[in-house]
Amino acid sequence: MAGYNIFNLSDMLSELGEDRVKSMLLEFSCPYNRDVEYFLHSKAIEFSKQSLTQTHLVYTSYKDEPVLIGYYALCNKDISVTNAALSNSLKKRIKKFGTYNQSLKKRIISAPLIAQFGKNYSNDYNKLISGDELLSIACDSVREAQKIIGGKVVYLECEDYYKLTEFYSNNGFVYFGKRQLDRDETERIHGEYLVQMLKYL
Repeated sequence: MAGYNIFNLSDMLSELGEDRVKSMLLEFSCPYNRDVEYFLHSKAIEFSKQSLTQTHLVYTSYKDEPVLIGYYALCNKDISVTNAALSNSLKKRIKKFGTYNQSLKKRIISAPLIAQFGKNYSNDYNKLISGDELLSIACDSVREAQKIIGGKVVYLECEDYYKLTEFYSNNGFVYFGKRQLDRDETERIHGEYLVQMLKYL
């Protein structure tokens, strides 16, 4: 997308070294979602080194300097989807990308997860990109990966707030289930579960 540069965290670690990259990541602030901030500060580098999750940093030019305006993290997971959760047209489109488990009465699909997603509120850098644009960049990355490995489905998990679910709905994601929080997530995430939403790309 014009005006934005996307850098893979793994590449940055190789080129700049871990200490330099750590200090760059600490410039990111997201007071509206502490889990997004915590991940980038404390987990992203280790997960990247282990290839558990690939983090992508989005930069733009501001006052002739490159500034971090947001990031997203991607990984691959299996999800289970009940037929009742989706419209008939969406069921038809995604059924070829998974297998139906008769005992669970759910379709199991391997799909990219947008595991983390957020804008940088330091110095009002969040105003340099819209949430729609950042999500579009993340989905474009998934499309590029799926050109190589196949697939047409992407999903995400978010807290059960109307503004959040409305935002993702407006960007083509549909609800398909809930996931109970892991024990280590309860300190940073409100509620007892995350809403799961998917999109057919």
